[in-house]
Amino acid sequence: MDIQGQRDLQLLSALELDSRVTQRSLSIQLGVALGLTNLYLKRLANKGYIKITTIPSHRIKYLLTPSGAAEKSKLAYRYMQYSLYHYRDVRQRLKQVLSELSQAGSKRIVVYGTSELAELAYITLREMDFVLVGFVNGAKRKTFLSYPLWSVESLARWSYDAVLITDLENLKTSYTKLLRVGVPRHKIVTLMRKK
Repeated sequence: MDIQGQRDLQLLSALELDSRVTQRSLSIQLGVALGLTNLYLKRLANKGYIKITTIPSHRIKYLLTPSGAAEKSKLAYRYMQYSLYHYRDVRQRLKQVLSELSQAGSKRIVVYGTSELAELAYITLREMDFVLVGFVNGAKRKTFLSYPLWSVESLARWSYDAVLITDLENLKTSYTKLLRVGVPRHKIVTLMRKK
């Protein structure tokens, strides 16, 4: 699903929940400029998915039309298909990376990060009979999936075969932190494909 479809789905869902929502709050939800939010809303109105009306006190109300509700349903379905495809792709890549580690004799894995990918890594590690040494991260929370969450500096005292980085948004920073605390380069694993 392209970014435009995702934004349309976000907007239509937000308008369905609150017809008196402001453009400013919509722009914050979308993470785009206020002017761009205005253009998106006008485009949805031009397509007949929403109706824009003025109510007393110079306020605007957005009404989802029947065709807008139908479009929202179609977009939600496409988004679910996209999400499932992405989930399967990530699971396959995780299994591939972990199989390579297993073939190299690695069994004791540390997971760096607390994202959804870390949750998938945890499930996959359990399915493939790896030993999860623990979760490390710089987060302020104390636990993740009922496991204690440790600082990266804790790795100096641990015995492990590999550290799997699951924080893909901060991949370079995470990689650098691991190197800085003494994790050997060959023990740092990511899901990024080798070029």
